[in-house]
Amino acid sequence: MGVLDTILGSVTGRTDVPGGANPLVGLLGGFLTECGGLQGLAAKFSQQGQGNTFSSWVGMGENQLISSGQIQNVLGSDQVRAIAAKLGVDPTQASQFLAEYMPKIVDKLTPAGKIDPGMDHQQGIAAMLPSLLQSLAGAASGGQSARGL
Repeated sequence: MGVLDTILGSVTGRTDVPGGANPLVGLLGGFLTECGGLQGLAAKFSQQGQGNTFSSWVGMGENQLISSGQIQNVLGSDQVRAIAAKLGVDPTQASQFLAEYMPKIVDKLTPAGKIDPGMDHQQGIAAMLPSLLQSLAGAASGGQSARGL
């Protein structure tokens, strides 16, 4: 089973959790909180020489690609293992998922081309969750590309 199938299996059909919280919203929101929000995440990327890549995701231009190895270097093995455990996949699959979707998530959380320090990440993630799940479903079924996210 691929990482997208695993993630879809763990999050679809569970939007009726008390308070309407979806496990994927909690996972992504928790990850951002642990990183210190988008500002903290930007600092991590900058410290590891990937500041321009992260800035491209925030800005209004095209998002630069990042490899799963670069994600591993920026976040560190412990963080990637923790995310993998929460997703129920191995760390390699988790870093591949993050390399594919982190640029899209950051891009969607910064629609004005800049980081809003007062933004509620949970609310922002919840608002973009339908398009993320649609993108995941399309990619898992071999259908349309996830670029539309």
